[in-house]
Amino acid sequence: MGRFAVTGSLVCSLALVLTGCGGDAGGSSVQHLTVYTCISDTTIQPVIAAFEDAHPGLRVDLFRAPTGQLNARVAGDARSGGLRADVVWTCDPLTQQAFVDQGLTGGWTPPDSPVPAEHRTADYVAGAVLYVIAVHRTDVPAPQAWSDLAGPAYGGRIAVPDPSVAASALGALGWFAGDPGYGVDFYRQLKAAGAVQVGTPDDVTTGVAQGQYEAGMTIATSAYAAQKDGSPVDVAWPAPGAVAIDEPLALARHSDAADAAKQFISFVTGRDGQKVVAGAGSYPALPDVGGPTVPSGAPVVTPDWASIAADQQQILDEYQQVFGG
Repeated sequence: MGRFAVTGSLVCSLALVLTGCGGDAGGSSVQHLTVYTCISDTTIQPVIAAFEDAHPGLRVDLFRAPTGQLNARVAGDARSGGLRADVVWTCDPLTQQAFVDQGLTGGWTPPDSPVPAEHRTADYVAGAVLYVIAVHRTDVPAPQAWSDLAGPAYGGRIAVPDPSVAASALGALGWFAGDPGYGVDFYRQLKAAGAVQVGTPDDVTTGVAQGQYEAGMTIATSAYAAQKDGSPVDVAWPAPGAVAIDEPLALARHSDAADAAKQFISFVTGRDGQKVVAGAGSYPALPDVGGPTVPSGAPVVTPDWASIAADQQQILDEYQQVFGG
């Protein structure tokens, strides 16, 4: 399966390797399942630890990478015999739907998951939600609207994440492209004002925190974490709204460990798993389990994923004419 960031008790003695990584002295076996994800390490690691504690006979092998690298891993698997993951937890519905359309994931979701209907389909269910917001230095005004980022208050020192790397950036691009008041012209205005493209939302946050940029487009969890660490940044939820992006889990259609994979998805999207997601600092898909919350009165918008999927290549082509690719 290539190299994985591995969790759980996966180091066995030679004797155990020859007989299969076993559990206790009584010979009970441990079953492994593989999860591919782009979810942040600060969230996925506590989730896996809690799952393994609740399911002592199961262990998770993890491959974690940004969306672009995750797509490359899945494509490589598909070319060389089939998907090697048992569960794929993506950072946006567009990526997951592409895997569903390829016949790689989908076909099952937990029938008893309490996650609301707006965060699930017949093929996948959200384990968390991202919010694309604006981060800015504390000594400059907060953008009241997204269009303010192209204005004079920031002197063109603006950073945007790369939609070919980060799923959240692609979701935001899709929403802006489809909004009559913005469109891809919004990115042209940012570029004309001096904005630069960086890699991930965390790169945006770090650049603003270190004073390279006055403001930028990032995700709420990243910006709030920097603020909590003492960086001189603040968080804005500009009008017409922060862009909400589900992070859905799906079962691999040809999993060799389907029962274990279903238990993992059920755990993450159940109340106990959602509490772990919330406790790790991510926005859970299930309300009322604690964790970060959207500020009262903050505007939120949701992309039309079907429209974005239909126009994805055209949108990316237009964007790349602005920032390159």
